[in-house]
Amino acid sequence: MPWKNNTVVTEFILLGLSSDPRTQVILFFVFLLAYIITLIGNISIITLILSDVSLHTPMYFFLGNLSFLDLCYSSSTVPRMLKDLMSVKKTISYAECATQMFISLCLGQSECILLAIMAYDRYLAIYYPLHYTTIMSNTVCVRLAIGTWISGVPLSTSLVTITLNVNRCGNNEINHFLCEVPEIISLGCENILFVEFIIFVICVSDLMIPVIFIVISYSQIISCILKMKSAAGQWKAFSTCGSHMMVVTMFYGSAMAAYMKPRSSSAAGTDKFIAIFYVVITPMLNPLIYSLRNNDVKAAFLKCKMRL
Repeated sequence: MPWKNNTVVTEFILLGLSSDPRTQVILFFVFLLAYIITLIGNISIITLILSDVSLHTPMYFFLGNLSFLDLCYSSSTVPRMLKDLMSVKKTISYAECATQMFISLCLGQSECILLAIMAYDRYLAIYYPLHYTTIMSNTVCVRLAIGTWISGVPLSTSLVTITLNVNRCGNNEINHFLCEVPEIISLGCENILFVEFIIFVICVSDLMIPVIFIVISYSQIISCILKMKSAAGQWKAFSTCGSHMMVVTMFYGSAMAAYMKPRSSSAAGTDKFIAIFYVVITPMLNPLIYSLRNNDVKAAFLKCKMRL
């Protein structure tokens, strides 16, 4: 694909969620509160996992990675959104827009892979309890974590390159509160169906492969749980896995709605409201879901509270 001359566009204008000043002030305080809860919740989870020896297991190792990932993901987008809600001129430079896209895509893909690994971890713990600690050794966990964090780089590089290669003919108004691939592609002034198709194929493969892996893992998990004779064991297994499935449903559901539907079927501006789920709501709710539904985390929190 030949590189187009896009030097005319040196910055983009983010239209945001609303143009009404009063609504913007309300949204600022709502999202500021959500961001504070996100910071407190995820930092608390990470601190508990690091400080409590009973949580030094593969499951909580990956949960700590998820909390740190959510922390980074939210911090890469929400502060900029808060700034724009209180600004009259909502412009973002070309370089900053490209950087924001790269980081958000990289972290988003990493979370996709991490959620699949967490499903596999639960499958091994329930299906092969006697061999679990041998299979999921510290070395294996660290390697999986490293692989998770770097897995988003190829995807981000390819999508950002394709997106910024589209000829926009000077169009620079983005109907969103952040730089998203579908919105910038829609600024194209030429036939962009082929580009949209390429991006659709990439997104389908990168989203659906982990989803299929998660579905297969949890199908095996549910089958194994139903065979358990202990009602207490069934409840504990369902509770732990239920938390994970809630997180998976929220994250993948919103991501698929944003990236896997035809642009022609999208009402103007709907994608930015869908994005709120995976940018703001999911990172905020993840620590709450895991802490409120997990007895080990609650016990660690009580122990930490007693020490204080």
